[in-house]
Amino acid sequence: MSSPNELSAQDTAWSGPFCVERRVAHDANDQARAIAGWTQEYDQLTPGAFEGALTELCLDHIHLFAESTSHALRQTCEVRPDAYWFGIPADDIDCGRIGARAIAADAFAFKPGSVEFELVTPARYRIFGIVVKGSVLRRHAAEVEHMSASDLLFADDSVSVGGTQKARLCAALDTILSDAPHASIPLPPVARENLQSQILASLFDLCASGRAHSGALHSKPHRKWIVEAARAYVLEHRDRPVAVPELCAQLRASRRLLQYCFQEFYGMTPVAYLRAIRLNGVRRALRAASWENAVSVQDVAAAWGFWHLSQFSADYRKLFGVRPSDTLREAIGLRAA
Repeated sequence: MSSPNELSAQDTAWSGPFCVERRVAHDANDQARAIAGWTQEYDQLTPGAFEGALTELCLDHIHLFAESTSHALRQTCEVRPDAYWFGIPADDIDCGRIGARAIAADAFAFKPGSVEFELVTPARYRIFGIVVKGSVLRRHAAEVEHMSASDLLFADDSVSVGGTQKARLCAALDTILSDAPHASIPLPPVARENLQSQILASLFDLCASGRAHSGALHSKPHRKWIVEAARAYVLEHRDRPVAVPELCAQLRASRRLLQYCFQEFYGMTPVAYLRAIRLNGVRRALRAASWENAVSVQDVAAAWGFWHLSQFSADYRKLFGVRPSDTLREAIGLRAA
């Protein structure tokens, strides 16, 4: 059985560069042209010298960016075909409007690809954008969430989701884009897959927070079987990272059911469990290092899907009581003695 991480013919990747990039613009239309994959034009509505900033990350099937603009703008926008745009204003006071509809403080904006739309934004505005390839979103919905993609695709241009949920998503996206150490280094495939899964899961959690846990519909023996089968699969493949979408595909279980079962039997989420397995994989690789078999902490962490080095180091130290560099130094010292 293929996992959601394995590409089908219609899921060919968008172009890279698969790393965080930052740009500054001093003209509104230069800002408009800087955003990858869009057809758009900006009109500056208030006087003064314009300044815009763009931080973006192009993954295989998701384009994530944060855009800041100094002046009020009228934007004519159109995203690439077979894609969906989710626009999440960072401000909770003046969120602008899409077409004739105001974007509420607890809402995000939404548009499918190949549809031109107007976005009017106030001065000192910041917005997160997530553009998802349509075939990948629909596949994730069916194979990981066990939902119809229509549960995430809306007729309205602006969708209220609640201030707390919106703020949580903005904080998560900020964390992804603020990891400067990797700004010039393309993310490896495992890290890109993990990030895409994380972003897609956050979108479905944002838009489907009111849905009941599907775990309640399954018997306890079946829920126990799911956990045991997941554990057996992870241990069988402990020489490489396993992600939640892969488990969902193997077990024919939704992400929410998987989470419900892990919380019930392990007291932790599948993400936390898989993170611990991956951290142990890193530790084994570091402990196997020698002068002849030289490795770096960064390369080993990346191979196991850890792209945020400071967070990785904190998680490693919390689990093992030492820094990853200490483990590597000790392993090389022992073999050199």
